[in-house]
Amino acid sequence: MGDPKEELLAAYRQWDKAVLKPFVRKSPSQEPSFETVSEMPVDPLYTPLDWDSSAYLDKLGFPGVAPYTRGIYPTMYRGRLWTMRQYAGFGTAEESNRRYRYLLEQGQTGLSVAFDLPTQMGYDSDDPAADGEVGKVGVAIDSLADMEILLDGIPLDRVSVSMTINAPAAILLLMVAAVAEKQHVPLEKLSGTIQNDILKEYAARGTYIFPPKPSMRLITDTFQWCAKNLPSWNTISISGYHIREAGSTAAQEIAFTLANGVAYVEAAIAAGLAVDSFAPRLSFFFNAHMDFFEEVAKFRAARRLWADIMQRRFKAKDPRSWQLRFHTQTAGSTLTAQQPDNNVVRVTLQALSAVLGGTQSLHTNSKDEALALPTEMSARLALRTQQVIAYESGVTTTVDPLGGSYYVENLTDRLEALAKTYLQHIDELGGAVEAIEQGYVQREIQDAAWRFQQKIEHGQRVIVGVNRFVTDDEDHRDLLRVDAALQRRQIAKLAHIRQQRDPAAVDTALAWLDRAAVGGENLLDPLLAAVKAYATLGEMVRVLKRHFGQYRPPAVL
Repeated sequence: MGDPKEELLAAYRQWDKAVLKPFVRKSPSQEPSFETVSEMPVDPLYTPLDWDSSAYLDKLGFPGVAPYTRGIYPTMYRGRLWTMRQYAGFGTAEESNRRYRYLLEQGQTGLSVAFDLPTQMGYDSDDPAADGEVGKVGVAIDSLADMEILLDGIPLDRVSVSMTINAPAAILLLMVAAVAEKQHVPLEKLSGTIQNDILKEYAARGTYIFPPKPSMRLITDTFQWCAKNLPSWNTISISGYHIREAGSTAAQEIAFTLANGVAYVEAAIAAGLAVDSFAPRLSFFFNAHMDFFEEVAKFRAARRLWADIMQRRFKAKDPRSWQLRFHTQTAGSTLTAQQPDNNVVRVTLQALSAVLGGTQSLHTNSKDEALALPTEMSARLALRTQQVIAYESGVTTTVDPLGGSYYVENLTDRLEALAKTYLQHIDELGGAVEAIEQGYVQREIQDAAWRFQQKIEHGQRVIVGVNRFVTDDEDHRDLLRVDAALQRRQIAKLAHIRQQRDPAAVDTALAWLDRAAVGGENLLDPLLAAVKAYATLGEMVRVLKRHFGQYRPPAVL
């Protein structure tokens, strides 16, 4: 018996010479240039020669143990399905509350709150800067009164709450905690996630308020406060989603996300926190893009890299600190206004890649989101997409069913290697904060986005219904319209709150916050006092702005 690998290599070369190349010469159209969405070359065939199976234990292992390539839980979806967490919120708290109740009735298992731009930027609805944007891309939350309405009838001891909020994340979290107290829900039973990932806002999204250093202080203060008061809350969702939406490649999404994660861990340790006291509550948020196998490989590579970073770089001892737990959202940037029904197919494939990649929770976009906020019917269809995958497809019956695929394992290894190269360069620049302040991350994302757009415009990348298979019989009648009068209603409600609250209590709480901002006191206790006094979001943010300043981005060329 000879060496099996040498025998396979000889057989492959013979097949390539005698079968593949003659076939391609006869049918040249069969062999264009193949690559993934992220420009990674794809060979015509993958075999054991493309993956070193002798490294199985080091690179794959078993689910539930490091390096977690095959999943962070031993049984994955055989034991418990992912959380079906549909991102929703629009208009006023009353309207959004009705949508949340509807989705829970339809089988959703967790809430995901979308806030309007003024809330994300720390403005009250009556601020001139908020004019025309109130309730447009999410729900308007001005004070605790709005949060009380938003969560009315939602059992916070049984339903987890995820909030896509960053710069003022601590304030919105404390509003939820205050509502839980009013519902007599013990804070240790309160579960959910705040995005709280300000670094990717500087790099890819733009809803920042304060400069990086005070923003990092708010984040580490939140870690510290939650470790004592909200032990089941995920204090940050380190987000690659918006990095990918801005145009990054899959490898860049992994690298820039994990680099931000490293920066948060370093900041928390520098603030005096032991790594295993907060790392188990870190979570991540990734994009499920269109290249099916690349996305599956991306999730697996990210898990393996993070386990290595936490063990080797930060010497974490608790295995929970090594686990990359993540939420996934299907790619909004891939949705098309043309032929929006095609988006149902896109979202189904993207959701399936997230499930086969081992996600812990999932949002599926609605087919009409390239045109407007989703209607109730399209939101239900998006949820049903997850439910069909979960209960009818059979993909949940075994753990990591694509594990061992020569192509998937090869892609996983290549994505990991590319991401490591980016991480090394970011370290050489001084870390994620320095890389962002120098514009490096922004330039890399912009360059990747430009290359992708050029391929679409030149027909090298087909987008069905956009640059091929085009029709002109579009019907956009059944879209959700946000009532233009809601801004007036929200401002009137805000005025009423200001009239009804105790002004002395507000002044006292804001004065405490002012002193804490100057000193080194944890900011969440004075913020909680202000929240309970019904101080508005804008009032609290203005106090912090006086001492922290406002971020101005560098020019990126």
